[in-house]
Amino acid sequence: MRFKTLAALNRAEPLYLPLGGLPREILMTRYAMKRAFAINELVRSIHGESFEWYGYTIAEKRKPELIVDLGLPENDLNRMDYTALDPLGIAAYQESLEGEKVINGWIHSHGSLDHRSFSATDEANSITMLDYVFSFLKVPVAKREILIKDLTFLVEGGYGEADLVEGSVSIIADSPVKRARILETVHGGFCYCVVIGDDGWHTQEIVTKERGVLSGQSEVTKRGASLVLLDTGQILTADVMEALGREIREKIKPVSYDSPRLEKA
Repeated sequence: MRFKTLAALNRAEPLYLPLGGLPREILMTRYAMKRAFAINELVRSIHGESFEWYGYTIAEKRKPELIVDLGLPENDLNRMDYTALDPLGIAAYQESLEGEKVINGWIHSHGSLDHRSFSATDEANSITMLDYVFSFLKVPVAKREILIKDLTFLVEGGYGEADLVEGSVSIIADSPVKRARILETVHGGFCYCVVIGDDGWHTQEIVTKERGVLSGQSEVTKRGASLVLLDTGQILTADVMEALGREIREKIKPVSYDSPRLEKA
């Protein structure tokens, strides 16, 4: 016994039911932002020159949309003219975080360069970061209908081999089905991307990904976003600055050779 519902399932527009949204602005504590510009200042004072560096934006897992701190990994892929992110390096740093801290994006400095936008290399780094963050911070954001041409409904115990040959997809039910809609869960995730400069400027964008669990259909989008600073009362004490200086001496070192490639916008 077989039922076809082609007319019902060949709608022009698939049903899309939003379940929740992704961030449309970047929330960051003033402490985290001051820490970023403090790194710029310390790089210049310690090494006597300004150059690019990168770090990770850190959040609490219970509130992943708020940047509460910055993580400074060893900048072993830092170069005079560009900086690169490594998935293994991101994973290693995530494992080193204590408690419920998670990486939710990345931040880097263009130093003294007056290049106030994301370069092609930056964009590639943002996708690398998005892929990693999406893997453990994705959430259901929608139910999306999957339109299947030539879908067939079969009843358990009431079909033969010839019935299985027909149709592109077959659903076997325990009772006759005349009409149905197939809705897949769409997972969404985001990554914050922030670039700063020695002169105090900053530019930021949010990169997002949505992916269907059945279709595997993925969509990546990026857009500029406003930065909202929240005052938590936390300050950069002398002890914090001293510890940050030690980190910079250990993890951000000047480059003594010219890079074979330039970062281009």
